[in-house]
Amino acid sequence: MATTTRALTSRQPGTVLLAAEGVRKFFGDDRSPVLERIDLELREGEFVALLGPSGSGKSTLLRILAGLLDPSDGRVLVHGSPLHGPNRQVAIVFQGFALFPWLTVYQNVELGLLATNVPDAERRERALRAIDLIGLDGFEEAFPKELSGGMKQRVGFARALVVQPEVLFMDEPFSALDVLTAETLRSELRDLWSDSAMPTKSVLMVTHNIDEAVSMADRILVFGANPGRIRVELKGLRPAERRDKSAARTRLVDAIYQVITNPDEDAEQLVEHYTARPPTRRRRAEPPRPRRYQTLPDVSIDDLTGFVQYLSGIGNSGTLSDLARDLQMKGEVLFRIAEATDLLGFADIQERSVFLTPLGQRFASLELDPQKALFRHSVLDHISLMREIVHRLEESPSHSLESEVVLEELETSFTSAEARRQFETLVDWGRYAELFSYDDVDGELRLDEEHYNV
Repeated sequence: MATTTRALTSRQPGTVLLAAEGVRKFFGDDRSPVLERIDLELREGEFVALLGPSGSGKSTLLRILAGLLDPSDGRVLVHGSPLHGPNRQVAIVFQGFALFPWLTVYQNVELGLLATNVPDAERRERALRAIDLIGLDGFEEAFPKELSGGMKQRVGFARALVVQPEVLFMDEPFSALDVLTAETLRSELRDLWSDSAMPTKSVLMVTHNIDEAVSMADRILVFGANPGRIRVELKGLRPAERRDKSAARTRLVDAIYQVITNPDEDAEQLVEHYTARPPTRRRRAEPPRPRRYQTLPDVSIDDLTGFVQYLSGIGNSGTLSDLARDLQMKGEVLFRIAEATDLLGFADIQERSVFLTPLGQRFASLELDPQKALFRHSVLDHISLMREIVHRLEESPSHSLESEVVLEELETSFTSAEARRQFETLVDWGRYAELFSYDDVDGELRLDEEHYNV
């Protein structure tokens, strides 16, 4: 809990898992203060965000709580006992992926358990469960070079969760990702947390992204800089208000922005003023119309699903020019993504605007497994190439197919380079849909018999 200002929330229920008492940190011979008297508690069942400008000491505090740095003054308590050395109850997801390129997804995830006494059979079961939980089913045999940035970060999450930590720390986990990929991962992580599906009791996230903190956290600690300190503590929004661009969300984002951009003002007064604003209205989407294309646009699953989630959050529609500006994306890249959602029946392009269809709106509202099931049916309904591949896998006695055979057939319609690109997109979408797996070493597609006919 903050002591520099009156807390604006009541204590959350649940056992105190981790606490900082009067933590201060100095660096250098002149003992320059980085953190000034931090008091906080992290309780079971909480998702807490440490939000503040770069250089305010957020990551330093995270490392002190993890036992990777010693405080200059004060102490860290784990279940009421002073922490000495690394905190064994914590796992950390950093913004860098730090994957071993010569190991598969499964091997990178399993690595988190190799130094433990977990038996081989249980280790495999836990690794596969973590891979499935974080949405990597179908990518177990993939190598990092085959993965997008979002998929690589999923491996980082799975590797942290496989050890079943009591507390999960996340240090700017989405900052290295593009806007759409980050939105997808945030949404999925939020669903896992709200459904109590994650094998962890509490989450502490460091971020400088206001919208990210507001969309995910039950409690937000806003940091000030020089030295780092907690300026104000805020209660998070109700879960239903976090997804959409609700009036409550807009007001809270505005209030936090004012606190961060006015470092010398009274934080509580700013919050009370800006959260009292009247709500604003949102435009409704126009009726969509269906449309299909024949080839697969060069669009990753992360961008595709993130775009649908983003459109859902801004009222289900937007002009391409506005979306390109807001997403900081080149027009031709954005159009490819819009084209992919149109192709799958999730969105409809009308002149220079894009609208989510009812199917797309449903897709955005689902949690990960139902979302994948809907994607599976949609991709089979709309993508003739995917239907052909799955049919051939079904007909094969081994339920497998050599990638070279697929590439040779693609090259009858495309250049060699375009055939390779079509194949890579096909594999990305097919893995996400859990229709088949792909072994890059053997060059073989294998039918996912558990999911393809569900």
